[in-house]
Amino acid sequence: MTRPTDPGARPRRRGLQPVQVLAGLIGLVYLALGIIGLVITGFGGFGDATHSTLWLFSINPLHNIFHIVIGALGVLMALTSKLARTYGWLLLAVFGVLLLWGLAISGVFAENPVGGLGNPFALNTADNWLHFGTALLGLVLAVMPARKKVTAMPGQERESVSGAMSGRSSEGEVAAQGTRRHAPGRRIWRRGAAH
Repeated sequence: MTRPTDPGARPRRRGLQPVQVLAGLIGLVYLALGIIGLVITGFGGFGDATHSTLWLFSINPLHNIFHIVIGALGVLMALTSKLARTYGWLLLAVFGVLLLWGLAISGVFAENPVGGLGNPFALNTADNWLHFGTALLGLVLAVMPARKKVTAMPGQERESVSGAMSGRSSEGEVAAQGTRRHAPGRRIWRRGAAH
């Protein structure tokens, strides 16, 4: 088992994490939707309540720019697993609010609390379903566990089992402490390894 010399140091995850891949894919999809939407709408009627459609989704230039910003953030925040998880929380919060706003606009609530704000994003029922799905994906991103091997950061000391290796301990203690495995250039300790 590796133990860092600095108690505040965190282990590094090696390789590209699944959360980063998913955040990047979500970002690319929203970036593409925003760009295609801007090609369709242009910049005229920037915040009109009704404008154009992209498949089933109602869009206007403001909605498209919002998609481009969300997409660009996803691509940038996919660079590290911590940022990708933060992007998940951001998606959950932002698209959760947009979902509630869209539900209020479409008349799901008895009284529309955002009626005075209008519909600057040109939201419709299909948008509500998209926003619901994106909020759920954001939750998945935010809580997705790491899947790759943990490696020690450079300069960290390893826990020593030299006493166990020199025969001063019983066989049970050696199994409980772990055995040493060699990797090129570094020692990694594993608990209960029989190799």
